[in-house]
Amino acid sequence: MSYEKKLMAMKSLVKKTKSVEETVEAFKKPPAPTYEKRWLTTGLKKIENDFGIVYKRVIHYPLSHTHGAIRLGDVQEKLKSWTETGYAHPLSPKAGKLLFFDTETTGLKGAGAVIFLIGLLELKANEFIMTQYVLPNPDHEAAFLYASELWREDLTLVTYNGKSFDFPQLQTRWSLHRKQLPMLPVPHQVDLLHGSRRIWKGQMESFKLTEVERKQLGFHRKDDIPGHMAPIIYQDAVKNGRAEILMKVMWHNEWDILSLVTLFSLSTDIVLDEESQENAQVATNIAKWFQDLGLTEQSYTELQRIAQMYGTSYPLTHYHLGLVLKRYKEFERAVQSFEIVATYGKGREQILAYEELAKLYEHQLKNLTHAYERIHSGKSLLKKQRNLPKRFIERMENNFLKREIRVRNKLFPGQAQKATEDQEQL
Repeated sequence: MSYEKKLMAMKSLVKKTKSVEETVEAFKKPPAPTYEKRWLTTGLKKIENDFGIVYKRVIHYPLSHTHGAIRLGDVQEKLKSWTETGYAHPLSPKAGKLLFFDTETTGLKGAGAVIFLIGLLELKANEFIMTQYVLPNPDHEAAFLYASELWREDLTLVTYNGKSFDFPQLQTRWSLHRKQLPMLPVPHQVDLLHGSRRIWKGQMESFKLTEVERKQLGFHRKDDIPGHMAPIIYQDAVKNGRAEILMKVMWHNEWDILSLVTLFSLSTDIVLDEESQENAQVATNIAKWFQDLGLTEQSYTELQRIAQMYGTSYPLTHYHLGLVLKRYKEFERAVQSFEIVATYGKGREQILAYEELAKLYEHQLKNLTHAYERIHSGKSLLKKQRNLPKRFIERMENNFLKREIRVRNKLFPGQAQKATEDQEQL
């Protein structure tokens, strides 16, 4: 092909590209739904923006309002407590607007799951204000998302499983309207589900919000809908205009968000105030959380306090204290802690304590006889285990075997040399 023909071919491509761009239609604001009047009779308010129509419900709560056994206004003091800690923690908010946030969706995940209700609660000077935004239908989704103002900068969202579900779902829906909407920043998030699992590990079998409400917050729902019914009710409200049944979903979402406020207050108390820690297990969970966050000093202080207060009644405290003491090179005290676990503990923690004792006696205290004894005690205990995971048992058997061979060779070097010579002769 000649140079001129190549130019003509390229020119025709440019024309085609331009014609495609010219056919892109501008955004058209969708009309109001036919059932609008019926929806407005429930107390919902209509708001409009450049992208369509949204309905909202606004509720005001005085600071004295109680939800379960906890006063909403108590959260003011808890926020102040976090500013005074001097360290970062997964439960501590950042500067900026604080919003308690929850959504209701038509499905659990995927691009086909639509958010149809966004609930936000904000603490003002003398009250709380909750705003619930309802999606009229998918045509108005851009208007619905924009009205939430979650595109604002410097937000802290307090959620329950929001990091794994609510906010990723919001990002998915937002991306479908990225040409119309402002960019969605990633806010600071305080996920109370993760916090609840850390605080009440070993205390609760289920961490559904309704279970946490019942067992920890003193709140019992009456006439609540099951969560899986929410999308069915919404779809019926859109199809048949029956907004009165949609109010059941609104109340469900309202209770979820009020529980976020009281759960945040209670969680803050348990983490920052030792008098709020109901037993050794919860207190140790908090100290272990500090340790995992790299806040070793806080963990060390708490573990020493718990060990002194509860003695040997909860051996796992002494296991974690032993690890911190070992890090601080206080080997004699670490041995004392692990010996308590080896004596009073059970299952996994007891076996791990024997391994830690074998390490300390072999490498730090240079007492090979004690190291050998702890290895054999650990091996004997391991043989009796029936409920521990198979992988853990196999790993510990291998660890004890390698350690036993090494310690035995140090204790009886002549026997090791003779065994090597006999092997060579064969």
